[in-house]
Amino acid sequence: MTHHAAALRYARALFDVGLKEADPAEVGRALDEFAALVAGHVGLQRALANPAVPSPQKRAVVAAVLEKVAVPTMVGKLLLLLAERDRLALLPELAAAYQERLLDHQQVVRAEVTSAVLLPEDRLRELKASLAAVTGRDVRLEARVDPAILGGVVARVGSVVYDGSVARQLERMKDKLAHGYAF
Repeated sequence: MTHHAAALRYARALFDVGLKEADPAEVGRALDEFAALVAGHVGLQRALANPAVPSPQKRAVVAAVLEKVAVPTMVGKLLLLLAERDRLALLPELAAAYQERLLDHQQVVRAEVTSAVLLPEDRLRELKASLAAVTGRDVRLEARVDPAILGGVVARVGSVVYDGSVARQLERMKDKLAHGYAF
């Protein structure tokens, strides 16, 4: 089983339990915070990722960290299980997969909008409302600037891309001219 598939399975299981027994958003926050704690501490990260360190010692390290930080019981149990199975390397991917599952449950979709210049807040709100109408979900919008698109906007929602950039329009005109099509 690949790391991605294993992370998805653990995330799904944690989400299902979290949905029944706790606030799934709080579970996600705790998982993210623990993953950030490990990522932010080089010594801890090396110890937990090192295959030479036996699993019982990794479990003891995780248990000691869990005594100092407050996490829901189910998150603590999962982290200890990951340590026992020497699967703590999955933690960043598991946290990301959990967050995606949580957003899906909350009917929220992530969207990325790229423009040639920084867009004003009112224009971003309009784009967010338009994307919400198209997707039927709440939209969490991330704006980026890429001068290479020349003008217009490129919106990416999941795997769907809405390309209204000037660069793309020029490319389409070039293709039409090259193939003798009329405008």
